[in-house]
Amino acid sequence: MLIDFATLKSAIDADTIDNLLREYLLTQVGDVGFDTTEANQLGDAIVMARAALAKGELVVEYSEDDDSIAVRRAEDIIQRDSPPDAP
Repeated sequence: MLIDFATLKSAIDADTIDNLLREYLLTQVGDVGFDTTEANQLGDAIVMARAALAKGELVVEYSEDDDSIAVRRAEDIIQRDSPPDAP
């Protein structure tokens, strides 16, 4: 289940959202150019990730199967849920 940003902001405090974004960003180290995890660099990245979340570029996905929550790129969700191309 995808959780929209407005719902997320009303249900979870800002520190928890930042922690979710921090966890997401740390999984991206090396993948998207984070060479270091300096506090100020990570702080700037969290601000950018929060903006991407507000724009819908990032989404929060809740999994009922394992009762977990994760930040994902919206395009990854769309690709995963799309039917395979016909041959």
